[in-house]
Amino acid sequence: MEESPGRTVRMRDVARAAQVSTMTVSRALNTPERVSPEVRQRVAEAVQAVGYVPNRLAGSLSSRRSNMVGLVLPSIENSLFAATVKGVSDVLRRAGHHLMIAESGYGPEAEEAAIRGFLEQRVAGLILHDTLHTEEAVRLIRRAGVPVVENGTLTPTPLDMVVSYSNREAARAMTRHLARLGYRRIALVTLPAAANQRSRDRQAGYRAALAELRRAVDPALMLEMPPGLASGAEALLRLMDRPRRPDAVFFAGDVLAVGAVLECQRRGWSVPGDVAIAAFDNIDLLAHLNPPVTTLRLPRHEIGVRSAEMLLERLSGRQTGPAAVDLRFEIIQRAST
Repeated sequence: MEESPGRTVRMRDVARAAQVSTMTVSRALNTPERVSPEVRQRVAEAVQAVGYVPNRLAGSLSSRRSNMVGLVLPSIENSLFAATVKGVSDVLRRAGHHLMIAESGYGPEAEEAAIRGFLEQRVAGLILHDTLHTEEAVRLIRRAGVPVVENGTLTPTPLDMVVSYSNREAARAMTRHLARLGYRRIALVTLPAAANQRSRDRQAGYRAALAELRRAVDPALMLEMPPGLASGAEALLRLMDRPRRPDAVFFAGDVLAVGAVLECQRRGWSVPGDVAIAAFDNIDLLAHLNPPVTTLRLPRHEIGVRSAEMLLERLSGRQTGPAAVDLRFEIIQRAST
């Protein structure tokens, strides 16, 4: 069946091609369990033949929901989030849901705009990496009544459901690990913490470890830097220019750590002889640097899988209350420390 250019293909065109009623087409597309396999096949072939694209949003007006799920990430350029997105997408696709992705740019106002846009599309649920939200974003979510999974850190006060690991405990564990290796002046470099709960938690974990070790927190050994290789290099240079240099630097950001190691190579500084370097995430590059970098392995893919599973459990009614899942972390000791 050939359609004239510019003509909108409608459900009745599918019905005519499949030789069924429009009601049967609607059932085959929206509640396929209510029609026979033979009819589903005929409708599917007709949809393909006429080029029909179902309007899922229009079809969801009565239920106020679509089969879309909105995911808001701080950055779509950062490869760290790829495994999480993959986990979310695979689970949703198998369940007949579709994933829409938006970027917040590490800013709560941009996240609010993304949430508003998703809710206007009547998404079935939201997955939010950030755990710091504007009051308006929270109000919009409460009013919409959609299930929400936060997965950037194991926040004690989630909006609804949370699945992640504790950034505080991970930073605490790495700081204590460096101390066990004999390092005394351990510096910490994080991304800016003002609108980033993960950075705040990592700073809190670092401070907690030092308190447990009965060591004073030296503000000169704590830096906040924007993301990027150049920032890691700059942070290292600033720390190494202190009157009392650190003997280890914990970069609570993998790209920052890579930039620092490359800067050491450029300047001929020995790692860990002149300064030890540890990172926070286990991107592949860290294992292939010279020396390979000690880091934390985080369950990025599993976080995505469990986020989607929890959302689907809520949508199906199998899970009805708040839920929190801690997927933990693992320290990987390598030659950089």
